[in-house]
Amino acid sequence: MPGLTLVVAAFAVALVAMSFAFMGGAVIVAIPLAIVAIGIAGYMDLRRRREAAQSIHSHRADDDVDFTERDRSTLVSE
Repeated sequence: MPGLTLVVAAFAVALVAMSFAFMGGAVIVAIPLAIVAIGIAGYMDLRRRREAAQSIHSHRADDDVDFTERDRSTLVSE
């Protein structure tokens, strides 16, 4: 988990734990807020991974290879 996602998830868990500790109406607010925060952090992490995968594909080498005469002479076809 990247740093930001870990911090958001820890904050969401702490928010829910605090609301249960005080046993007030905060549970009604804290649980949906924690779910939204975890969802946003997950979406950001997924988007970051998708962008990283796309950048790897854009840097791939071309399939066209130019062989020299020396290369061709050392190629073995069996």
